[in-house]
Amino acid sequence: RPPAEADMQRYFGTTPPTVHRMVLELERRGLIRRSAGQARSIELLLAPELLPVLR
Repeated sequence: RPPAEADMQRYFGTTPPTVHRMVLELERRGLIRRSAGQARSIELLLAPELLPVLR
């Protein structure tokens, strides 16, 4: 299931505005897609094997 921005905030230990800017930038670069008004709608637009493993 896709993460919520609050999940990313906890994982990276940052503020809500920082996470939101990160999400907007990933979307602007064409790496993710989101559905307006729908929670947990982040969708990757690149192959998962191209991403680093996060622990």
